[in-house]
Amino acid sequence: MTIASTVDYLRMVWPTELSDVSFEVAPGPLAVIPGVGVERYAVDARARRITFFRLPIQRLSRLHRNDELHQRMVIESCVFRGVAELLGKDPWDLAPDRFRHF
Repeated sequence: MTIASTVDYLRMVWPTELSDVSFEVAPGPLAVIPGVGVERYAVDARARRITFFRLPIQRLSRLHRNDELHQRMVIESCVFRGVAELLGKDPWDLAPDRFRHF
């Protein structure tokens, strides 16, 4: 649900750039990347697809506080990072007005 709501928000902000992008959720990646570990998401620019890996996001993210807010923040950060990678932007540039009040 958090992935879907974050994707909906980003589609409102970047409607043209994300109109043909598909977003998927899979249990996990097929392999571990040596020296990197387990990916939280994968971007396929040619296919215009971003796949989020549920189990690594849920189980391998190190939270300093394990509550609903922090879990949601980790998921949202994966969505922002995946979309930023696909668009060739910095994640903070995807929604600059959203964080302006901080």
